[in-house]
Amino acid sequence: MSSGQIVLFDIPSKAPRAAWSLNPWKSMLEYPDIKPTLESHLPANPSTGAWTIPTVKFSDGTYLMDSRRIVSRIEESHPEPPIHLDSPTLPKLEAIMSRLMEALQPIYLLAVPRELLSERGVEYWYSTRQERAGMPLEQLDKECGGQIAWNAGQPILHEVEALLKESQDGPFFLGKTVSYADFVWVGFLIFMQRIGGIDELYKISGDIQLHNDILEGTAPWHKRNDY
Repeated sequence: MSSGQIVLFDIPSKAPRAAWSLNPWKSMLEYPDIKPTLESHLPANPSTGAWTIPTVKFSDGTYLMDSRRIVSRIEESHPEPPIHLDSPTLPKLEAIMSRLMEALQPIYLLAVPRELLSERGVEYWYSTRQERAGMPLEQLDKECGGQIAWNAGQPILHEVEALLKESQDGPFFLGKTVSYADFVWVGFLIFMQRIGGIDELYKISGDIQLHNDILEGTAPWHKRNDY
């Protein structure tokens, strides 16, 4: 008989161990173990051609990959409380986030292995992310990192802040109603905290209080961050 348990696969960090990857915040496998653990259960993520985290194993034994597909299925089976996947704010935020992650890539591609990953994870990260960046990560940092990247991200960050301000009630994107969009953004803020970049992010912010408020408002869901 099914226990009703949902297994959420996440990526570990070195000590002190804590959840860090922004996608599972919105499921822990070392990077080299993701493919061999999951490939017999489901095909590669079509958007990347690889096996990725978050992946969930549902109580019926089925596996599902990709945070948006996972949350859609959970919403179907557990509709209360609603997380408002149909909010018009969500696609706007997701489009902005894609551009922000691209702008800040020179920051986090070096910070993740330095601050978070175990030795095995570091080796895998460099071999795969260097290919993705099209150059050695040290060269990417030299040519596009530091303040250059922060400056590129600043106007995009201000777009997120403008979305947060569309509701006068706060602290969430939908005012006093928490939604999936909030965890998309809070996952990013927690990620920046873990890699030591939150202070620099706040330096380019137009309104730091917006981010502090949404972190505080979602605290019941992320107060446990270890495993």
